[in-house]
Amino acid sequence: MTQPERARIMLVDDHAIVREGYRSLLQKQPRLQVVAEACDGAEAYRLYKEASPDIVIMDLTMPGLGGIEAIRRIRAWDPAVRILAFTMHQNAAYAVQAIRAGAKGYVTKSSPPEELLRAIFDILKGRTALSADIDHELALSRLDNEPSAVDVLSPREFEILRMLLDGKTPEAIAETLHVSLKTVANTRYLTRSKLGVNSDIELVRLALRQRLLTLPEIDAG
Repeated sequence: MTQPERARIMLVDDHAIVREGYRSLLQKQPRLQVVAEACDGAEAYRLYKEASPDIVIMDLTMPGLGGIEAIRRIRAWDPAVRILAFTMHQNAAYAVQAIRAGAKGYVTKSSPPEELLRAIFDILKGRTALSADIDHELALSRLDNEPSAVDVLSPREFEILRMLLDGKTPEAIAETLHVSLKTVANTRYLTRSKLGVNSDIELVRLALRQRLLTLPEIDAG
């Protein structure tokens, strides 16, 4: 009896132990197989062209080239790509930006494994997939009054903002994204203008309010 064809998956995550765990989960499914793994967005872009997977499971926050920019680049190369954003960010802004960049779904890592599997099969069938917590966050995000990064920034602008908030220098951002330093500076100015802030301090405060940035926990023990 002929075995059913298995969908080919590429995993993208900068933590090897995370990839190992989800590879084990996916390989137990008779209709799925992991054919490639990448540790950052640049490697994902290169391996996608080599492995031609049926679906990519993409983390968003990685050293170097982040997931949103990687999604945008892969989709520019292959408009038919199917990508599922799989991330720790329980934030509507990240979900919207990932979908705008070209992802077909968004699942948080706090979701049960069954939700990840359901999203994979939904996307393979041509549907859009969102985990329940993100569906809820998207509804709540529409209640805010101030300009939201969800609504006013492009995926490229959002990615540069994320890297700035992560402490990357404009020079490092320009090198990672293969753009000019002037492009980074112009995008920084345009982002502040779109979000209605006049300084980097105000930008950080807005990022905290919109949960694009979280303060590190202080160990009191």
